[in-house]
Amino acid sequence: MSEVNLKAVRPYGDTLDDGIVQLSFTLPIPFGEEAKEAAKRWALQSGFQEPNISHAQDMGEGFSFFVVYARSRVTVDFTVIEVPQLTQVRLEKRQIELRIREEVRRKLVVVGACIESDAHTVGIDAIMNMKGYNGHKGLESYHEVEAYNLGAQVSCEDLLAKAVSVSADAILISQVVTQKDIHLRNLTRMVEILELEGLRERFLLICGGPRLSYELAKELGYDAGFGTGTYAEDVAGFVLEAVLRQRI
Repeated sequence: MSEVNLKAVRPYGDTLDDGIVQLSFTLPIPFGEEAKEAAKRWALQSGFQEPNISHAQDMGEGFSFFVVYARSRVTVDFTVIEVPQLTQVRLEKRQIELRIREEVRRKLVVVGACIESDAHTVGIDAIMNMKGYNGHKGLESYHEVEAYNLGAQVSCEDLLAKAVSVSADAILISQVVTQKDIHLRNLTRMVEILELEGLRERFLLICGGPRLSYELAKELGYDAGFGTGTYAEDVAGFVLEAVLRQRI
């Protein structure tokens, strides 16, 4: 294989550096040959070359779905990319509990919920519930952690009130629903309420979800953000290190 030019990286399809990409999208038009032509023209006017429709499907009631292969000339300079991210070493559950017991000398307190209209508990349950997820036990199973899982559709005000009442070290927010960026509005509202109440510095504020990252979380005013592939150990380890830093 030829050496990759990291200063001019573009997609790989059949051969290195051919710029081939796969696009999938829906157009709000009736299915037919005209719809297929509209999909091609959209791809061309979006800057793609040689668009080829590999799949087209009638979605009913004036909607058409397409899968298109096309070529792009756009490249990115990979050598200049720097993305903020957590650098902590992942600890095992037993290591975290031992360090809490010996170094913090009290239980860590974490309060979590899916806030506002989000009713999907899969994320918060994976981190907090006793059984956890994929063989990784949740925070409720940690003897050195008091974990309060408030569930779904919890208002920002109620979540904050619970955190205050139990003297929480950290507030954990899960956001799964992302349509029209509602997760960003919800997460921003939580930060605004904390700041309005003068409590932002009192708690570690952590968010998680499929479209969240450490970089985005920091931009929103959070201490950390976790995306897919996160387990309770990651969250507990971050809270532990942060609490220990605060005591220095």
